[in-house]
Amino acid sequence: MPLHFAVLASGSSGNATLLRVGGLGVLIDVGLGPRILAQRLSAVGASWRDINLVLLTHTHGDHWKEKTLDQILRRDLPIYCHLYHQDHLACSSITFAKMKSKGLVQTYQADQEIPLNSRLRFRPLSVRHDDLATFGFRFDVAGGPDHAARAVGYLADLGCWDSDLAGALREIDLLALEFNHDVEMEEASGRSPQLIGRVLGDDGHLSNAQAAEFLSCVLRHSSPGRLRHLVQLHLSRECNRQSLAVQAARAVRTRHDARFEIHTALQSQAGPNLTIHPTPHDGSAHRTTRANLTSRLMQIAPAAQRLLPGNECPP
Repeated sequence: MPLHFAVLASGSSGNATLLRVGGLGVLIDVGLGPRILAQRLSAVGASWRDINLVLLTHTHGDHWKEKTLDQILRRDLPIYCHLYHQDHLACSSITFAKMKSKGLVQTYQADQEIPLNSRLRFRPLSVRHDDLATFGFRFDVAGGPDHAARAVGYLADLGCWDSDLAGALREIDLLALEFNHDVEMEEASGRSPQLIGRVLGDDGHLSNAQAAEFLSCVLRHSSPGRLRHLVQLHLSRECNRQSLAVQAARAVRTRHDARFEIHTALQSQAGPNLTIHPTPHDGSAHRTTRANLTSRLMQIAPAAQRLLPGNECPP
């Protein structure tokens, strides 16, 4: 039973990601209008018919749209959110109030593992961001007699991190993680001091350097070769470049002698669209030769950036 993971959009103008396992489709955030969302679903070989439920990370406007909530209501799809999200949206959205009265709203709590079916469960992970309650998720797919369990981590908006958060995402196959900005570009952007301070603060967004060190910490918590895919999320169009974000991730890959593939999600188009197949219990699908590894990795030194909050990982 393959696991499908597809980013439909990622950035300050709208966020949505689709995860599918065994006929169950989970839409993470609904920050696109229904027409564009349908187009992006089609681009990854899916449609509204493939969506069974919605998970909300937080209530900023790039993570939900009123017209898309109306589409969810008309399709009788449940939406999972935190109690704070429920209270906020009940006051902000006429459609959400109707969803609540119809019994479509389900709540989750930090670190409370929730089964979605017999094979898939998710765990909300509380993160620091300038919305009162912001969450990432860990998804776990149960293994079988002949194949190992699989797991996905999703962290789209956070200003800092600690070793507990990295530990919660140990032993995962795919990590979707914010690589928002380059610090030097942010500081030289000409933005207002207030906005720069917000982005760089502990309740803002992760820089390339912070994300790279978080990635490194996750790898230290995990078995060698376990992580297969890194998906870079929420890149700033003004204060980052894809080449810089990829360079930061490649440096971590080289440092850990790892072989995970690096993908960068964009605001303007769907992708990456990834499939993770079950692996044998002996982990043979994770192994590779040194020659193959060397040919695939670019030996790039870590970018020099000053130490930022959340850049430390205890040994």
